[in-house]
Amino acid sequence: MNPALERLQLHTRRHFLRNSTAGLGGIALNAMLADSASAAAGPGKKVHFPAKAKRVIYLHMTGSPPNLDMFDYKPELAKRSDQDCPDQFLEGKEFAFTSGTPKLMGSPRKWSQHGESGMWMSDAVPHLHGVADELCMVHSMHTDQFNHAPAELLVYTGSPISGRPSMGSWVTYGLGTENEDLPGFVVLISSGVQPNGGKNSFGSGFLPSVYQGVQCRSKGDPVLYSSNPSGMDRSMRRKTLDALRDLNEKQASEMGHPETLTRISQYELAFRMQTSVPEVMDISRESPKTLEAYGAQPGEASLANNCLLARRLVESGVRFVQLFDWGWDFHGTRADTGITDGLTNKCATMDKPVAALIRDLKQRGLLEDTLIVWGGEFGRTPFREGRTAKSKILGRDHYPDAFTVWMAGGGMKGGLDYGQSDELGFSVAENPVHVHDLQATIMNQLGIDHEKLTYRFQGRDFRLTDVHGHVVKDLLP
Repeated sequence: MNPALERLQLHTRRHFLRNSTAGLGGIALNAMLADSASAAAGPGKKVHFPAKAKRVIYLHMTGSPPNLDMFDYKPELAKRSDQDCPDQFLEGKEFAFTSGTPKLMGSPRKWSQHGESGMWMSDAVPHLHGVADELCMVHSMHTDQFNHAPAELLVYTGSPISGRPSMGSWVTYGLGTENEDLPGFVVLISSGVQPNGGKNSFGSGFLPSVYQGVQCRSKGDPVLYSSNPSGMDRSMRRKTLDALRDLNEKQASEMGHPETLTRISQYELAFRMQTSVPEVMDISRESPKTLEAYGAQPGEASLANNCLLARRLVESGVRFVQLFDWGWDFHGTRADTGITDGLTNKCATMDKPVAALIRDLKQRGLLEDTLIVWGGEFGRTPFREGRTAKSKILGRDHYPDAFTVWMAGGGMKGGLDYGQSDELGFSVAENPVHVHDLQATIMNQLGIDHEKLTYRFQGRDFRLTDVHGHVVKDLLP
């Protein structure tokens, strides 16, 4: 064999890219840098049609709120409370903690109609009564999963299995950011517990990690480890980052690995965030009237603070703000997870700040192009949770077949009750909306065709909605 050819057989693709006279490594670097710059360049990176919304605030009630005690009024279920659940609703079904024949359970809450639309809501959410005509209520949601982590991952990544990019990552990958001094995708967590899907619920999966959600805190340093180490001032930090950038650019030109470029981008963003994030995260700059409207307290960690921070973040150009609030798993196994006093107390931490967020965005002219989404990963059963059959505390089990999600702003129809579950709340009776349909509709409002925003990974083009999903056009004006 020709010695030259024999030597070439020992070379890997890495050697070829590094040493090619065509400079493929450099070409790849320039292409990826251009894409990275485009991602930070602002709106319109991959918009497929004019958008109704520029940004999203997604409020996730981790554990899944009891829709039948908050938004989905079922007087017939109330009439049949304590009756045995009919067999046809149980056959072939699995429940997380219920077996045998459970008892039907109507809502113990008081119900009334609100707004010009006459929207039914319970006494658990008195502040939301005042913004009823802003809400686009979907009562016909359904999902494929009945356990928390896989159901949450399905909502945010389109798959119940970890490893896919989250919705916020897809949005920032598609649209870029409106403020290159702030992350395009910010995550705020209240009640002290991470989401059920862990960081996979806001991770970037196989997308470049520059698109993952940046978790900020409403108490203490907004971002962990963003402060300069002891003995290092800002000028020294700048020199250090310049040296790291030079080394990383050299490696990127030789190896052409996209994560090297991500590392450069994240170091630079972190440096800019040292000045931009503390300012936008400082809610003490708000007026006493605004703080009172939200029930926010500077220096504390709460959903109220996070709702106010969400408004400040989208006002500053953050594309996707994800709020996770733990404590909505109302099984009734303890007093704080019961649908009477427990739900009253939990809603008191959510109802006021969420209503204030809607009003605040509207007053500032931001609600029109800011899409708010509120919901959990699934619903709750129309019968008592099995473990509480003899308890005075009322609770409900996990339920995937029918639940409620609502949206506001961002081009959605306000004051709309869409879809119905049957008279007992067991299944969707009209206009079913799957989790993938919700995802497709959210992307549509942002000007993204969910079938066209794809990323090639392991030989296949992936998208948020997998191979499913339809835009629910009835929700749009």
